[in-house]
Amino acid sequence: MTVAEVITEVRTLVQDTRAPYRYSDAVLLRFLNQTVRRMATIRPDLFTVIGEIPTVAGTVIQRIPTTAIRLVEIYNVQGGGVITEVNKDALDQTAPMWRSSSAGVPVNYVRHVRNPGMFFLYPAPQSGTVLVAEYSETPAPYALGDTITVPGDAYMPTLINGIVYLTQSIDDEHVNSGRAKLFNDAFVQDLIADMKTQQLTDTDAGSLDPKQVV
Repeated sequence: MTVAEVITEVRTLVQDTRAPYRYSDAVLLRFLNQTVRRMATIRPDLFTVIGEIPTVAGTVIQRIPTTAIRLVEIYNVQGGGVITEVNKDALDQTAPMWRSSSAGVPVNYVRHVRNPGMFFLYPAPQSGTVLVAEYSETPAPYALGDTITVPGDAYMPTLINGIVYLTQSIDDEHVNSGRAKLFNDAFVQDLIADMKTQQLTDTDAGSLDPKQVV
């Protein structure tokens, strides 16, 4: 889908198809980018990328890139072995001094449960260590002539619902408050319903997992 296609559909739904428009292309583009960012907050799993994470040498405390939203998984040290995720409590018990261990090649990582932008490495990385990881990242703002690659075409109706919600929210609220809620509810429900579907199908055993059969 393209930005132009989305804006055309939005104009149809808000009955704004004749010039002069109530909502300029620039305004609808701004609403589109706001909605994409909102989708990334609600469903970061739709915006995953695989990239490199440079590390800070000599410390177990590390951060994901500033453009990222949430860490999904760390795969390996670039050019080296895999890094296994472990539980912080288990690591505390088996290696009580892990936070002050000598720098080396990391073999374990631990999520920071209260800070999605932070994680821990054990042992602390030596200078020059780069990780290969998967993380969620909001795409750069789209321009009017762009093709929307993330999220994909299947989410065009959801994206449109989110944009229409914003247009109705800034209009005469006494007239359109109910209409705005209608589109916002549809936007959120689409994202939640898709997440529940993934819980049924995206398992290690795929859709054949008997525990997932309803």
